[in-house]
Amino acid sequence: MDRAQKREFVDQLAAVFAETSMIVITRNDGLTVADVTELRRRMRAAGAQYKVAKNRLAHLALEGTRFDGIAPLLKGPTALAWSRDPVAVAKTAVEFAKTNEKFVLVGGALGTQMLDASGVKALAELPSLDALRARLVGLIQAPATRIACVVQAPAGQLARVFAAFAKTGEAA
Repeated sequence: MDRAQKREFVDQLAAVFAETSMIVITRNDGLTVADVTELRRRMRAAGAQYKVAKNRLAHLALEGTRFDGIAPLLKGPTALAWSRDPVAVAKTAVEFAKTNEKFVLVGGALGTQMLDASGVKALAELPSLDALRARLVGLIQAPATRIACVVQAPAGQLARVFAAFAKTGEAA
């Protein structure tokens, strides 16, 4: 890359750091092209991005951002993954690390909170944003269905009592 391309790459990466909420740093020593392609496909499906970046350029892009605390983690053959949904990127990276031993989680950052590899794994165990929304809607709907059942129950009981009286009246 020439200087103009490097400057453009640093600007793009700085823009990503400004708008994202979660960054995961990985070490990808010895991944094949097929492995990286599969990882990128999984990341895209989860709404995340995965990019191999030169450490020096990543350091320049990190300066002055809320993620500047992850700069010491950028040593060796590293790559960055990011997403607006913090659970999605962590979950995808952890799942891929389980199936490929050459892919190692180094750490990451959630906003200004720096995470080590175990912190990223703990974040991956949380339900996704969509799952949390579904649970919330379920909790909101549950009382309404319970109220409807309670309101209908006395009417159903009265109908059964009237039916029983009608049967005894017919028998007599």
